[in-house]
Amino acid sequence: MLRRSIARLGSLIGFAVILAVAGCWDSGTDRIVPPGINAKAAGSAAMEQYDTNKDGKVAGGELDKAPSLKAAIDNLDTNGDGAVSAEEITARIEVWQDSRVGIFPIDCTVYYKGRPLPGATVTLEPEKFLGDAVKTSTGVSDENGVAILSVELDPSNPNIPPGVHPGLYLVRITKDGMDIPAKYNIETIFGEEIAQGSRVMEEPMEFRMK
Repeated sequence: MLRRSIARLGSLIGFAVILAVAGCWDSGTDRIVPPGINAKAAGSAAMEQYDTNKDGKVAGGELDKAPSLKAAIDNLDTNGDGAVSAEEITARIEVWQDSRVGIFPIDCTVYYKGRPLPGATVTLEPEKFLGDAVKTSTGVSDENGVAILSVELDPSNPNIPPGVHPGLYLVRITKDGMDIPAKYNIETIFGEEIAQGSRVMEEPMEFRMK
């Protein structure tokens, strides 16, 4: 538990540093801007992907098949109808872009049958409707089940810190030599939003597998 708290504290300190640096990026050479997403096109593409009954919103059982939207419903559903529209997704992406924060220090804890799971690979796969600008992040859990997640770092630019781009993600968990159920990887039920104001900024990110 102590090491878990230290890891969480490290992420929060890292986020504070990133926000502090953001104020200086206008004149700097290593400005980390949010990924260049076409917000309107992403909203439309999300409907094409998840609005199977073509009623102009993702709701009910459709949300169950869109775990990233379901995880972010509190931030996406601005009119309170329990659904997500193209316009709401577009508006949320514009919030990410207006924040000017392009990367977040993120960790998570993986549990299997109530116990921390070491050696698990956690992959945050950006939703296809976001386009190619948002990159996949990965991490491997330690003996306490804690994984530090990050995009692949650019060795030519050591001033860019490790972390995760703002975005909506499908979360896939695997482990070599272990048959983890498909609902946690190939057909994942896990999703997250990484952004200012998302739930992972307020509480530890945990994935509990049964």
